[in-house]
Amino acid sequence: MNATDHPLVTAYLDAVARETAELPAERRAELLADLREHVEVSGAVEDDQVREVLAALGEPRTVAASALAEEPAAAAPAPAGHPWRARLTVVLLALAGLLVLFNAFLGTAALIAGLALLWSSPLWDTRRKVIGTLACAAAPFVVVVGALTLSGSRIGPTELLLIATLSLAVPVAGALALLRAVRR
Repeated sequence: MNATDHPLVTAYLDAVARETAELPAERRAELLADLREHVEVSGAVEDDQVREVLAALGEPRTVAASALAEEPAAAAPAPAGHPWRARLTVVLLALAGLLVLFNAFLGTAALIAGLALLWSSPLWDTRRKVIGTLACAAAPFVVVVGALTLSGSRIGPTELLLIATLSLAVPVAGALALLRAVRR
């Protein structure tokens, strides 16, 4: 009988596999192969010899804890969130600037809803939330301030095109930055 076929080794490897369930499958398979190879190289055949080899390896829980500590992805799970929520947040923030031009109430509502979704979401860190807020709220703010300032002046087609472009481009750029951050 090969040392790796021993029931104690099988039970040990099963315990390590259970304890390392959070590891990526490839890393877990590599760890189990390394442990299996160590037992095989030892040449242990008898129960006492196998027990000594397994004791030298350490308790399955300790081996698993060491492997999990070495794996950054296992130590810090990805934040939970729904893909539809991220998409809805990005769409609302991207369109808010343009909507303000056509309907101030609808644009403001979209901006407020988008910002509420953004700040209540675990998908983005505080830095990304601040950048997203500034990018997506800057254009509607500038449009409203500009409209109040230029209320007595005549706005020509060139100015209107520039305002529309900025109202769409700046929030869309901010929303795309948020979307890229979620996909990383």
